[in-house]
Formats: sequence, C-alpha cells, structure tokens
Amino acid sequence: MSLFTRSRQLPDTTGDEAQADGGGATGDEVTEETVEEARAQNDLVRPGWFGWRRRYPRAARGVSVGTSVLAGLLLLVVLLSPARLDRMDLGAFIRLPVEGIVLAAVLLMLPPKVRRIAAVFFGVFIGLLTLLKLMDMGFRQTLARPFDLVFDWIMLGNATDWLGESFGRTGEVLAIAGVIVLFLAVLVLCTLAVLRLTNVMSRHRPRAVLTTLVLGTVWVTCFNVGVQFGGVTFATNGYTGFFLNRVQNVRNGLGDAKVFEKQSAVDAFAATPPDQLLTGLHGKDVLFTFIESYGRVAIDDPAMAPEMDATLKKGDATLKAAGFASRSGWLRSPVTGAGSWMAHSTFLSGLWVKNQQRYLNLTNSDRATLTSYFQKTGDWRTVGIVPGVRKSWPEGKYFGLDHIYDSTHLGYKGPYFSWTPVPDQFSLEAFQKLEHGKKNRDPIMAEIILASSHNPWSPIAHTIDWNDLGDGSVFEQIKKEGTNPTEVWKSQERVRTEYRKAIQYSVDSLTQWMQRYGDENTVLVFLGDHQPVPTVTKGSTSMDVPVTIVAKDPKVLDRVDDWNWTDGLKPADDAPEWGMDKFRDRFMTAFAK
Repeated sequence: MSLFTRSRQLPDTTGDEAQADGGGATGDEVTEETVEEARAQNDLVRPGWFGWRRRYPRAARGVSVGTSVLAGLLLLVVLLSPARLDRMDLGAFIRLPVEGIVLAAVLLMLPPKVRRIAAVFFGVFIGLLTLLKLMDMGFRQTLARPFDLVFDWIMLGNATDWLGESFGRTGEVLAIAGVIVLFLAVLVLCTLAVLRLTNVMSRHRPRAVLTTLVLGTVWVTCFNVGVQFGGVTFATNGYTGFFLNRVQNVRNGLGDAKVFEKQSAVDAFAATPPDQLLTGLHGKDVLFTFIESYGRVAIDDPAMAPEMDATLKKGDATLKAAGFASRSGWLRSPVTGAGSWMAHSTFLSGLWVKNQQRYLNLTNSDRATLTSYFQKTGDWRTVGIVPGVRKSWPEGKYFGLDHIYDSTHLGYKGPYFSWTPVPDQFSLEAFQKLEHGKKNRDPIMAEIILASSHNPWSPIAHTIDWNDLGDGSVFEQIKKEGTNPTEVWKSQERVRTEYRKAIQYSVDSLTQWMQRYGDENTVLVFLGDHQPVPTVTKGSTSMDVPVTIVAKDPKVLDRVDDWNWTDGLKPADDAPEWGMDKFRDRFMTAFAK
C-alpha cells in the first residue's frame, strides 16, 4: 500500500473490526494503521496471480506462513553467522541475538508510515553488513585476515586479474557475474525479509509485543547468568560487536597515514655518506631474491616436510660442492596469502607496509630502500628481474633500480603457467645472459622475483637442462603435461601437493643457478615473501617465511655470525625470528665499514 494513502472507508470492515488496533478510529473514520491492518488481515482473500488465492485458500495460507518462516530463518542466519568459514557450525546458530529483539522493539514502536521506511533501511543495513561478512570470509580464506574497508578495494581488481590469468576470460566473467548476483540477492532478500516480518508483527501486534518482551527478558537473564550450550554463549550480541569492530578498524585506517609518516621519517642511515655505506660488500654481486609464497608451512607441515627436507638437503649439497656456505633464519611477513609487493617493500624499506595505502605513501616518498642505498654508493649497477610485472611499473624508480626487466624483456617465447608469465629457471638464465654473464662489468645488485610458486600452482614447470632452455618454447610441452588448475582446486590436498612441488622447483632452480654461475664474488639472499593461502596452511596463524644468505667468501658470513642463524638452507625451529622490516637495518649494519 502506498505510504501516502488517505484515510477512507473500508467497505468490508465493520466499525468494531476497524477499532481492533486502531487506537481511536470510530464508525466510518479509519486511520492509516487501521487500513494497514485490515488489508493485512484480508490478504489471503486477494485474488493473487490469476486468482489463485481465492481458488486455493489453504495453499495461499501455507505459502504465506512459509514465506514468513523463511524470512525469519534468513534474518536469524545472517544475524548469527560468523564472519569466518572455520567457525561455521551448528553451535553458531543455537543462540539468541539481541539485535533481532531490539529491531523488533524499535519497529513495533514506530507509526505505520515510518515503520515501513525503517524496515527498508534496516533491511538494507543488515544486507550490507552481511555482504561485509561474506567479504571477510573470502579474505580470510585468501589472506587470512578480514576485509579492510579503507584499504582493500584495490585488492578486488587484483583478484579479477588473477582469475583471468589463472582460469581464463570466461572463468573471470562467470566469477564476477556470480558475485554480483549474489550480492544483489543478499541485499534484496534481507530487505524483503525485514519487510515481511514487519507486516506480520503489524497484524499481530499484541502477540508481537508480548513475544518481544519475553525474548528480551530471556536474553537479559541468560546473558547475566552466562548460559551456554556446548561451550557457546546462548545470549549473544555478536552482530553488534562485529559492527563496532569494523567501525573502529575504519577509524584506525583513516589515521594510519599519520602514523606511517612519522615512522618513515626515522632512518638511521639517512645521513651516512655514500662512501661509508655497504663497504663490506664492495666488489660483490648481491642478489636479493624473493620466492613467491615460500612460507614456513613448506618446511614445518608434516605432509610437506619430507619432500622439502630432501630438496633443501640436495640444495645444500649442491652449494657445498661448488664451495658455498649458507645461513638461514625466519622473517615475519606483514601479509599472508597475497600482497607480495607489500612484503617486498617492507623488506627493502625497513618499514611495516601492511596495507595498500602505506605502499602508495612509501613509493611516493623519499624514504631510502636497501636497493636504493646500493644505488646511492655508485659502486653497483642495480637491476630488477620482475617477470610478474606485465604493465608499466613506475614504482621501480623509487626502489633505486637502474634497469628493470619485466616479463616482456626477458626474451621468453614460451607459454604462461596460469598466472606465472615466465618459469623461474628461464628468468634466472635470462638474468645471466642480460646482466650477470657480461664481461668487464661493474658489480651488480639485483632484485629478482621468482614467480613460479605463485597461486594457483597449476600447472607448474620443472627443471630441465640449462642448455635446452632456448627461447622458452620447450615449456609448451611441459605445460601440456602439467595439471589443470580447475581440477586441482577441487581438492585441498591436491592444492597443497602442487604448492609444495612449485616451491621445490623454485629452490632447485635457484641452487642450480648458483652452482652453475656463482663465484667467490656472488652473495645471494633469498626468502619467501609470505605464507600461502589458508587452503595450504590449513588455518595456521604463522606469518613466518624462511630467509637464507649464501656466499663463497667466508668473510661475508663472518659478518653475520651474531645473527645466530642456522647453518644450511633450512632454518631450525628455534632460529631467530625477526620482523621483515628489521632486515634492512641489520643487513646494512653488518656490512657497514
């Protein structure tokens, strides 16, 4: 009924019926609320579509009751559902939400016109919070953290790019369409559900008021007594807590820029003369190499440990045979699941870059990075091997790289491996040909990103004879023999297996390159950028990644003796754990004059 219908006589309603809940209407004079209730009471005799209500009154009543029940169940589910899938069990729904009781009380107190507008508002509001819960579920499954309303919108674009690159354009379009339909359905259904229950309460006002009072009393009593079923508190205000938590997160996010600006201004090496920087590495080629998603789970997880141990032991033997030694420890990454660029910038800048806004602020500042300090000395040619970059990357200048080789400049003519544009072995061979293998060159400082272990880990390459790499066409057959990501992701265990194989491939490629091309002037620092997605970590909250330094010159490792890192490529369980933002200053201190 229109919110602006004028008072009029109801021909099929007697005066007594009109006064049932009219609050003062008499005779032929009918108030707006009387009209609403009378029309609600006569709802079952409306003709409906093609007059079906009149022909099938029992079915009509059943549909009406069923719709009301479904509306109530829907609201109960959205109010009680947790914001993470690992807590989604029956116990989560055997609770009494105070928000539902308060909502009913507010709607019952409002006049009819305002009540309907309020019902729409509350329905949309509940729908939006439900969407936020769904976003949280998705982000927790991918990044092991909730969705950030201030900083994470850009991540949605990255997600669509990943879908297209991993599952093709069709998969990307279908996924986006499905998400849009889901979001619209949630908003519409939540709004309709609140409206439906509001109408039910309006035409059964006395019972609704009594029920609300009883439920309110039960909630207060159970809350004060602390009633629990199966360890779950029965009287809950979790929806309110969820909302207030997100409001506080937004407030913190909006103030984060000032906090980060103050942190950025503090740099222990800003005033150090260039000729006193990194003097302990003069004449050395220094390679900072990130292995995508190489997290602690690859080493600690019992299902992966045997194979990874074998790979790391083989790598140790390979390096020792070539005269190299190594030390390993742990770094705590600011991100998990994705967001590699934030981990890279944390490692290089010495600042905790935990969100996109910090990354943008950093790359638009004059804060020096580990790589830019190498450039500042004038003693190194600084280069970047970044096969994952397929578009313009203006941030490269900020990081102090004299030259950047992205996926289009490595000479690769082979196929993509899902998201990965260039297999790691080819990226390293390209670095050798383009920079490291040149004669009569200056020492090189290189930032190298190995991308083969990037999600979805299917299909993956495997190492071949280095002399057979050519222009990369050889990988066409290797890709055909690989797995299908759509099939792999139907099973968590298959995902975990392919992840482990991808990490093994990256480590093998790197240690073989060192054996083949490294010399007494080569210093390699390699590390993971973050843990993989929770599908692989199985809910582990650790954000640790392995970090290793490899060198043939014993004087290099002597300078890091006080780090107390573990000998070899595998850090011990009790090896030191630093925040990733601490590495820059520790490294520069160790290799200062």
